[in-house]
Amino acid sequence: MTRLRGILAAMAVAVLSFAGASQAMAETIKVAGIYTQPIQQKWDARLHQALTNAQNRGDIEYVFSEKVSNTDYIRVLREYAESGVDLVVGEAFGISREAREVADDYPEIAFLMGDPFRPHGTNFAVFDNYIHEPCYLMGIIAGAMSRSGKIGMVGGYPIGEVNRLFHAFMNGARSVNPDAKFKVTFIGSWYDPPKAKEAAFAQVEAGVDVLYAERAGVVDAARESGIIAFGNVNDMNKEENGTDVVVTSALWDMNNAISHAIQLVKDGKFAAEDYKEWTMMAKGGASLAPYYEFEDRIPADIKAKVEAVSADILAGKVVVEINDEEPKSTY
Repeated sequence: MTRLRGILAAMAVAVLSFAGASQAMAETIKVAGIYTQPIQQKWDARLHQALTNAQNRGDIEYVFSEKVSNTDYIRVLREYAESGVDLVVGEAFGISREAREVADDYPEIAFLMGDPFRPHGTNFAVFDNYIHEPCYLMGIIAGAMSRSGKIGMVGGYPIGEVNRLFHAFMNGARSVNPDAKFKVTFIGSWYDPPKAKEAAFAQVEAGVDVLYAERAGVVDAARESGIIAFGNVNDMNKEENGTDVVVTSALWDMNNAISHAIQLVKDGKFAAEDYKEWTMMAKGGASLAPYYEFEDRIPADIKAKVEAVSADILAGKVVVEINDEEPKSTY
């Protein structure tokens, strides 16, 4: 009898384990990421990181394609849709109309796409990079730490998602130094570190003593020039060899946004929404990186000001202006 009870108990445990495994499998959805740049490029890297984290938690099965050109993007998008994925995360910049047509053809699939335009239909949600709030905070520090009052900024293209960051950074600097002047350069590429480095060197020769490194390559120029820099999207102090160069970075974090989309798909409630708020400070989509070795180099009153303004942003008392117009050099 004792042996029979043991066998029955073991069978019960096995049944429960199988049921638990089946439930876990049912809760896992298939997700595809489609990226136009190498996965090392910071914008795509942040999406890839969030999706990889979701996979590591057991929430999704994740596959991805990188370096997919706009001319080939729709083909890849349709192939993933045909493969039976539940959610596609990618970019529709420059191919918005075509990507929306794909979403219309696959209404049962959720699409969460980087796109400057509005959501579409029932299943095409959009997001963009709204980290202008920590950029404003960085500007406060930059304006205080620049000895010459001349600040350089090197970006990829003068599009909304970059322009708004530059304007916020400039406004933050002006809030502590109304006479601050700026050099603005766009290199015409999302990933060309040598070109970005060359542009930064040209700005240093023009007298800037602080650089905003919107693109990879600028930090190297700052280091070789013996000046400080501020990072963008990822933690450039730790991830792009910025020790003793990068004071802090405006971070973009898509983990909460991706988790929100995944849960909606699982619940059958995914809809065509604008994920803008999920990329801002209040929902954890944007933040300021630690100061690391610059902790004691930033004036105490400036750190206090940044902390106070940050608290006011989170409380809704301060709204950082969103200006998508192309910024211009002021000297």
